[in-house]
Amino acid sequence: MGAWSSRNATSGRYSVNYNGRLKLIMAVVFLLSGLLIGRLFYVAVWRNSEYLTAAADQHGLVTQIAPTRGKIYLRDNKDGIDKLYPLASNKELVTIYAVPRDIKDPQRLAEVLYEFFKKATIEKEVSELLDKQDKENLIMTANNLAVNPEVLAADPAYSAMREAKKQEVLTARKKEEVNKYLLALTKKNDPYEPLEKRVDMDLAKAFHLAASATWPVSLVPDDLEWTGSHLTSEKLDYKTGDPLQIPGIGYEKDSFRIYPEKNTAAQLIGYVSMEAENKNGDWGRHGRYGLEGFFDQELFGKFGALKTEKGSGGLTIPNDREFKAAQAGDDLILTLDRTIQFLVAEKIKTAVEKYKAESGSVIILEPNTGAVIAMNSYPDFNPNEYFKVDDVKYFNNPAVFDQYEPGSVFKAITMGAALNEGKVNPETTYNDTGQIMISGWPKPISNSDFQTKGAYGTVSMTVVLERSLNTGAVYAMRQIGDKKFAEYLERFGFGEKTGIELEGESTGNISSMKLKKIKEISAATASFGQGISVTPIQMVSAYAAIANGGYLVKPYVVAEIRSVNGNTLVTKSDKSKPVLKNFVAKSLAGMLVQVVENGHSKGAKLPGYWIAGKTGTAQLVDPGKRGYVKDAYNHTFIAFGPIEKPRFVILVRLKNPKGYVYAEETVVPVAKEIMEFMMNYWQVAKTRQ
Repeated sequence: MGAWSSRNATSGRYSVNYNGRLKLIMAVVFLLSGLLIGRLFYVAVWRNSEYLTAAADQHGLVTQIAPTRGKIYLRDNKDGIDKLYPLASNKELVTIYAVPRDIKDPQRLAEVLYEFFKKATIEKEVSELLDKQDKENLIMTANNLAVNPEVLAADPAYSAMREAKKQEVLTARKKEEVNKYLLALTKKNDPYEPLEKRVDMDLAKAFHLAASATWPVSLVPDDLEWTGSHLTSEKLDYKTGDPLQIPGIGYEKDSFRIYPEKNTAAQLIGYVSMEAENKNGDWGRHGRYGLEGFFDQELFGKFGALKTEKGSGGLTIPNDREFKAAQAGDDLILTLDRTIQFLVAEKIKTAVEKYKAESGSVIILEPNTGAVIAMNSYPDFNPNEYFKVDDVKYFNNPAVFDQYEPGSVFKAITMGAALNEGKVNPETTYNDTGQIMISGWPKPISNSDFQTKGAYGTVSMTVVLERSLNTGAVYAMRQIGDKKFAEYLERFGFGEKTGIELEGESTGNISSMKLKKIKEISAATASFGQGISVTPIQMVSAYAAIANGGYLVKPYVVAEIRSVNGNTLVTKSDKSKPVLKNFVAKSLAGMLVQVVENGHSKGAKLPGYWIAGKTGTAQLVDPGKRGYVKDAYNHTFIAFGPIEKPRFVILVRLKNPKGYVYAEETVVPVAKEIMEFMMNYWQVAKTRQ
C-alpha cells in the first residue's frame, strides 16, 4: 500500500511536471507567434509606405522632367497685321569646359579660344576707343603742328601712326585675354573649369574643328554631329566609334534663356539667372528683376516626372503608367509697340550721351487704359550677358525704381487739386511779387527766373503754369489748405506703388505731407515738386488722369497671359478711381496746351496738332547731406496729345545732364522727336493749320 502510494505519488509528481512544461512550451509558441504577427502588421501596414519607398529606391527611379520656360513677346502691327516678336525665348546652347590635367597644349588652345570668342569684340572695342580719342588727339596734334586737322587726318604718316597704335593696343589686349585662358587651362587640380558659356551649337562645332590639330582640313562644322555632349563624325574613324574628343575639352548642352533684341527694354524684362536655385519650391533657373522676376512662377512652369524600374542586368524600364508630362510656363504678350519701343531706346541713349547725363528714361502710356506703349532707360545692359554687369544698379528699372523730386511738372497736380475744389479757375488772378516768405523758414521762396525777370505782378493761374511760377503754385495750394492738398496727392497715387507688374517698383515719399501737423514749408515746397519724391511711372500715370478726363488708371505692361492649355488671361484696364471732375480735367488740359504754345515748353509744338505739356527742373538731392547738389538737376517733360482725343502720354527724364540748367533745353527736343514719329506712324489726322 505504501509502495503503491509511493509510486502513485511519484507518478503524480511526474505528471504535474510534464503538464507544466507543456504549458510553458505552448506559452512560448503563442508569444513568438504573437510577436511574428505583430511584426508582420508593423511592416505590412504601419510602415508600408516607408518600405515601398525603400523598395522603389532599389528597383525604381523617379526622374523629374524640367518644364520649358514661357516666352515674352512684344507686338508689332505697323502693317495692319498683328505680329508677335520674342523679347525672351529659350535655346539649346553649349558650355565649353576644360579638365586642365588632361590638356595637352594649353598655349595653342588659349590662342584658339581667343580667336573664336574674344577677338572680334576686342577689335571693336579698341576701334571705338581709338575713334573717340582720335577726335581729341587729331585737333591737339594739328594745333601743335600748325596744320589743318583734315589735312593731318589724310596724311599717310598720321594714318600709319594711328594703325601702329591700334596694333599695339590689340597686342596688349590679346595677351591679357590669352593669359586668362591659360590660367584656367593650367589649374592642374581643378577637374572642371568653364571656359565659355552660352555658346551657339554651330559655333561650338567650328571651335571643335579649329582646336583639333589632327583632323583633316577638309572637314567642315556640318560634318559633325552631337552624340550626347560629344562631337563626332562618320567621316572620321567611324569603325572604332571614337567620339573624337579633344583631350581636356568637354561640352555641356543645356536650354538657356536668350534675348533676341539684346539691350532693348532690358530693365523692363530683367533676366533669368544661369545658376540654379530653389525658389517657390522649384529647383532650377529663376527670373530676377523686371517681368522675369515678377512673373517667375508663371513663366517657370511645372515639373513633370517619369518613374523607371530596374530590370535584370540594370536595364532601365520606363513605367508609362507613372509618367507625368512637364507643363510649360505661360507666355506673356506685352502691350509694347515694337516699332515705338525701338525708337524710344535709340532716342534716350542718344540723349544721355549727347547731354552727358547720368541716366535717362522714357515712358509712353495709352491714357485711357494705362497700357504701356514703350518704356526704356539708359544706361542699360544685355540680359544675355547680365553677368558682365559690374554694378547691380543697372538691373533696376529707373522708370519704376528711381525716386526723385519732380520739380515744376508737379504744378499741374497742385493746380488740378485747386481747380477741382472750385477755389480757382484758369482766369483766377493773384499778385506775383517774385518771392514769398514762409513762416518758420529763414529764406524766401523765389520763382526760378526771379533774378532775371523779377516780379510778374497780377497774373492768372494759366500764366502760373506757362511761366512756371513757384509763388503761384503756393497760392493755389493755400486756397484749399495743406490737408486737402495732401489728400489729393494720395488720390493721384503718390506715396504708394502704382501696381505695375514689374519687380522693384518704389513708392516714392510724401511722408512730410502725411503728418498730423504739416509744416508750412513742407506744403509750400511740395506744391512745386520739391521736398517730396515720386517715381516716373507715378508722374506719367497722374498726367494720364488729366488726359483721359479725370480717372487714375493703373499702368500695365502685360496685355495677355497665355497658358499651354490654351487659356488666355486678358488684362482689363482699371479706370475706377476718379480724381478730377471731367470738366476740370479738360480745363487743366487746356491750360497745359497754353504752356506748350506760350510757355517754357514751346519746343514741343507739333505742326498740325495741339499738344499739352509741362517741364520740370529740380535740383538733385545730396544723399549724404541735408540739401542739394550744386549745379546738378533732374530734367523732366510730360506731354499728351492730340488734345481733342489723346493717344499717348509721354514722360522723358534725364538725370544730371551736364552744362544744361533747364529741362526745355534737353528733354523737350527728345519728346518732340518721339511725338512727331508717333503721329506719322499712327497716321493721326491733323486738327490745326
